[in-house]
Amino acid sequence: MNQQSAAVKGPTVSDLKRQAAYYAVATFIQSGMVIGLGTGSTAHYALEAIAQRLRDGDLHNIVGIPTSRQTAATARALHIPLGCLRDFPVVDVTIDGADEVDRNLNLIKGRGGALLWEKIVAAASRRKVIIIDETKRVSCLGTRSPLPIEVVPFGWEIHLSFLERLGGIPELRLNEITGDPFITDSGHYIIDCRFPNGILNPTGLAEALNTRPGIVEHGLFLDMATTVVVGTDGGVKVFNRG
Repeated sequence: MNQQSAAVKGPTVSDLKRQAAYYAVATFIQSGMVIGLGTGSTAHYALEAIAQRLRDGDLHNIVGIPTSRQTAATARALHIPLGCLRDFPVVDVTIDGADEVDRNLNLIKGRGGALLWEKIVAAASRRKVIIIDETKRVSCLGTRSPLPIEVVPFGWEIHLSFLERLGGIPELRLNEITGDPFITDSGHYIIDCRFPNGILNPTGLAEALNTRPGIVEHGLFLDMATTVVVGTDGGVKVFNRG
């Protein structure tokens, strides 16, 4: 009788996200720290890892700075102590995810809708640790994920032709349940802009977006990540800027 060996399944994307998150929390988080808490599915695993260390007594006297209302609610449910930038203006380390990471550790972020708060917390952080699975690594930003652009609702339509002139294909993000415009925690809209050939000049694009009235923020996080932790089939890989 012929015997058939069962197929061995490799780790799932969720497994790789969890792997990167737990490694980053174990390596970079210490007692007494002010910690920026990211938003999104990968950052959620970091919250779980922080909560586990708190329960085990391995971690104590920390303060978390959430980057969204969703993250704040999850952190409270996990009994992670929270604070705000008013009281803790310097963040020791932020752990967050990313939609794309290029070879220079530049990022696209914002699919979770929290790019404005995420960038504010990142700017206040001494160290920015990005956790991703290996599918998020790209040779050129914009090749896999659209660029989220947060805009003031008033007159948002005028940005569509502007973004088209920059080579993008813009689309207003909608709430998946109601079909209405997606609203950020700051009351803004998000335009998701695809670039068919990728973003060939991220710095130039960021400068153009930064000077446009009505554009509040964008998902290009350039020269901000200190460390990128990648979950891969072969284990965790760590990349440091410089």
